[in-house]
Formats: sequence, structure tokens, C-alpha cells
Amino acid sequence: MTGISPPSEGDEEAELRRILGGLGLPGLVDVHTHFMPDNVLRKVQAYFDALGPGVWPLHPRYRVSEEERVALLRGFGVLAFTALSYPHRPAMATWLNGWAADFAERHPDSLRSSTFFAEPEAAEYVAEAIRSGARVFKAHLQVGAYDPRDPLLSGVWGALADSGTPVVVHCGSGPTPGNFTGPGPFSEVLRQHPRLTAVIAHAGAPEYTAFLDLVERYERVHLDTTMTFTPFTERQSPFPRAELPRLREFGHRVLLGTDFPNIPYRYLDQIRSLVGLDLGDDWLRGVLHDNAAALFGLRTGSDQAPVTRQHHTERARWNSP
Repeated sequence: MTGISPPSEGDEEAELRRILGGLGLPGLVDVHTHFMPDNVLRKVQAYFDALGPGVWPLHPRYRVSEEERVALLRGFGVLAFTALSYPHRPAMATWLNGWAADFAERHPDSLRSSTFFAEPEAAEYVAEAIRSGARVFKAHLQVGAYDPRDPLLSGVWGALADSGTPVVVHCGSGPTPGNFTGPGPFSEVLRQHPRLTAVIAHAGAPEYTAFLDLVERYERVHLDTTMTFTPFTERQSPFPRAELPRLREFGHRVLLGTDFPNIPYRYLDQIRSLVGLDLGDDWLRGVLHDNAAALFGLRTGSDQAPVTRQHHTERARWNSP
């Protein structure tokens, strides 16, 4: 692979800067990061803590305040990111969406994010969120424990498909299966809404092959890399190496996702794992930046970075010797 030498140990930010510099990229676009109200985030983190020592040890560097987490992403060279959240009960999504809209106002380099639940009001508040500027939605079939084929969601999927608004869908059965996870239920949604711009979270782990089939079948279906290919996930749900040629073939529909901050390793480890696939610099440039920048219409080139004071400061630091 040209331009990139084997990963070395060292400072996380410096190593990311070296990788991006070797690829000639202005930075990263991460479509799968989590920012949510503090009380909700604490409950999510408590869930992982309760799994027991060593099962999912959240990285201590990322268990900091919201502003510190935003600063970390910017320090890693992330030019745009999401604030994905997800309800686990009715009458919760509108509150989360209001919080996310405020977050996007405070952090212009974040893509305004929204979510929904299978409830009678869903089609109405999703349509309103799209009208108000939502750029990306999150659907979590495992946590929400709802059937994506529920008639209450027909108008939701239709509105997302008609508007072209991407939706990040956790529909794979990892890390534990739910009643409506796996490729079956969501593939029926795609049959009814074939123009839906869906981003399959975690590349559909562990049903990688079946979800690659959906990418091949539907031109607006994408995969995100969240946690996939890292040593942590490879121990539990290894990506089948026989599918690497298809992963390269459809590389233009593979997007960087990380699950930051709820990860049991360094942010750098996700990027290193993608480099380690050795699928070529063009593939890496697409996954780390270009594909998501095109999908969301972002202007993040060297002379078109997001106009925020924070990013001007970070870019000056990144571009210094």
C-alpha cells in the first residue's frame, strides 16, 4: 500500500495525523459516534460496566465531559461526526431529538441527528425533523426491541427514502441477538422501500455476508465499519476473509464508524484495523473521508473545511510540522 508505513506505537493524535497525512486526507468523517443527554449516557455506560470486568471495559480516556469528548474527536482529525441516540420506550424519541438539535446548534461540525420509535406519532415527528434539518437518523432494533416492519413505521421509512436522508440501522445480531435483528426483518423493509438510504451499523456483524448481499442488491445501502475488524470484535465475530474482495468492490459504500466514546480500546485502533486490511489507499480514502463527505454533501477539502473556530485551530495544529 503506497503512502503508509506499518502502524507504530505512540501518541494517538500523532499517529492519526501520520496516517491521514500519508493518504493526503484533510481529516475523518465518522458517521457512528454517540452524544446524548448525560443521564442517558450514564445509563448506557452503566450497562457496559455491569457486564463484568474485562467484558466491555470502556476506555477511560473517553469517559470525560461532553466538551472534552468533542475536543478529542477534533484532536483526532474528525471533521464531521454524528450524535446518535436511540429510545428504548415510547414517548422518548422527541425528547432525544430536541436534545440532539440543540447539540448540533452548539457544535456545527456535528451532523444533526435524530431517532424514532415504533409509535403512532413517529411518522409525524420524523417528517418534522427532516423539515427542520436533520441530516441522519438512528434506528436500533436491538435496544428498541421493535419490529422494523411494524405498520407504525411505514411512513417513517417512506419519508426517509423520499428525502434521501440516511438512517444508521443497528440490525445485525451482534453483540447479542434480539427478536428483530438479523438480515430477515430489515431486508423486508428494503423490499418495500428500495430507495432507502440505509447505513448498516457494524457492517451487519455477525451476519456480514447477508448484509453485503443487501449492499449488492440495493444501490443506496451502505455499511459502516463500527468496531468491525478490530481485535476486540475479531475475537467474537471475525469478518470472513473470503468477503474482502466484495468489501473492496463496494468500497464506495463503506463509511467510517467507531461507536466513540463507548469503545473498549483506543479510537486509533479502529483506524489501524482498517489500514491493516490492506485494501488500498483509494479504498481507505473513501472509507475514512470521501464516501461520507459525498453522501452528506460535506465540503471538507483542504480549502473547504467546516467554518468553525475550533477546526481552524485544530487544522493549524495538524498542518504544522
